[in-house]
Amino acid sequence: MELLQKRILQDGRVLPSGVVQVDSFLNHMVDPQLLFAMGKDIAEKYKNRRITKVLTIEASGIAIASFVAIALGVPFIFAKKQKSNNLDGAHHTASVYSFTKETEYEIRVAKKLLEPTDSVLIVDDFLAMGSALSGLCTLVKSAGATVTGCAIAIEKAWLKGGETVRETGIPVYSLAKILEIRDGIPLFAEN
Repeated sequence: MELLQKRILQDGRVLPSGVVQVDSFLNHMVDPQLLFAMGKDIAEKYKNRRITKVLTIEASGIAIASFVAIALGVPFIFAKKQKSNNLDGAHHTASVYSFTKETEYEIRVAKKLLEPTDSVLIVDDFLAMGSALSGLCTLVKSAGATVTGCAIAIEKAWLKGGETVRETGIPVYSLAKILEIRDGIPLFAEN
């Protein structure tokens, strides 16, 4: 998506650690017009796939997932990272390792919210090593539901997480696929 790529180049920063910082428009402060366009783009890609629910992981994926869900006309669920008193009953769970935070945690969704009849589109802000995406896929499969596809705002393709998920047969659509960082500048794959 050219609009997102331009925004990354204009307002994003690449930190020395290789982190692509987009906190001024995507995952800390959110530009609703940009997310509206992203949601429409993703919905257009998956419009004929009979999606019944959108699933993301808290917290950075929530904003994007909400715009995708609105465009598709379906509800969205976010997997929680922390146990909470407002989660009652049984849960679907999966383990996820966060490379950014260097910790493993368990994600959970109430069983009553994700059922075997669901066709799920997984949405997230970043795809690097693929741990969060793989965990979300595991969670959906544990519910007996179907992962219809995945949509990612920014994929760091050189880290191979997207390749790993695609090899399982699950389609992954990335709005901005960064092939490499050269001299602090992201180089994108052709759309």
